[in-house]
Amino acid sequence: MRFLIYGAGAIGGYIGGSLKLAGEDVTFLDRPEPVEMLRQRGITIHDAKYGTRNTKNLQLVTSIEEAFTSKDVSAKRLYDCIIVAMKSFDTEGAMRNLQSAISQQPSAILSFQNGIENEPTIASFIGKENVIAGTVLTAIGVPQFGEIIVEKNRGVGVWSGHILSKQIARALTHAGIHTQLYRNADAMKWSKMLTNIMANATAAICDMPTSKVLGHAGLYQIEIGALKETLAVMKAKNIPVVGLPRTQTTTLAFAIRNLPPSLYQPILIRMVGGGRGDKLPSFHLDLKAGRPKTEVSYLNGAIARHAEHVGLSAPINQKLSEILEAIVAGKVSWDEYRNRPEKLVRELK
Repeated sequence: MRFLIYGAGAIGGYIGGSLKLAGEDVTFLDRPEPVEMLRQRGITIHDAKYGTRNTKNLQLVTSIEEAFTSKDVSAKRLYDCIIVAMKSFDTEGAMRNLQSAISQQPSAILSFQNGIENEPTIASFIGKENVIAGTVLTAIGVPQFGEIIVEKNRGVGVWSGHILSKQIARALTHAGIHTQLYRNADAMKWSKMLTNIMANATAAICDMPTSKVLGHAGLYQIEIGALKETLAVMKAKNIPVVGLPRTQTTTLAFAIRNLPPSLYQPILIRMVGGGRGDKLPSFHLDLKAGRPKTEVSYLNGAIARHAEHVGLSAPINQKLSEILEAIVAGKVSWDEYRNRPEKLVRELK
């Protein structure tokens, strides 16, 4: 198969680098600066199972036009699969660029992005029949661009309903990526949402480690409340919780729905803290790096939007999204919340 990896950061580097190492035909598309880094360094993947592997002489492009008109591409058939691996806030712009290039000869677009709204956005540009939902459960660290550390190797999920889904799954499996096919794309993506939001916004807002967030009585109540809101929306939309690759999502959902939160608090501290390895939650990383955007409105904010659509409310997810967005935008000083969990607890009561 021929793959175009749109976004060569953590997920794109891991998926694309693994496919390249397995002998697949892979082209990477990213901005000029990261592409130049990859040109010099290649991609190095550190994995406990496979050791340290490096692949160089990568096919690299810096624009959609180059991706579809360069000599390396034009001499061959077009891409079978375009793997989208950028942040959710870049999806619409990327699809605007991509739309005209593939309008005549559509390729399957596989979204390995977090959140529940990327696939509908992509479909609005290129048609639902060309979109494959995906999700990544493996925890990945990136100490520098082009260097990938596999911290917790769980695998990926891929929707089974496209004509190329099984072929793509075979390619990923051959590349050493544990791959599971799912008939229900919404169930796969919403179940991943449960793990995405856990101790993410709260850890970032309060500038606290995951274990301390879950160990704090007030913040733990916020976390359970946000998860209960998510499960309530899933129930209203008739979306089941499914087991994700090497991840206890169904057990988590059962516990939240049926057991006292204090009973499984120690388990969550070990499971979530240990499951992320040495990597900080994504929102926390964004704040520490001073990035101008996070995906909070596409995760917690999306839950609140979908709750409203089904006649429910998700005030905890809504408030977490609003506070974090205000901090990132510079409208609220981060110092108002850093290491001050009680302030956040008071505001969310």
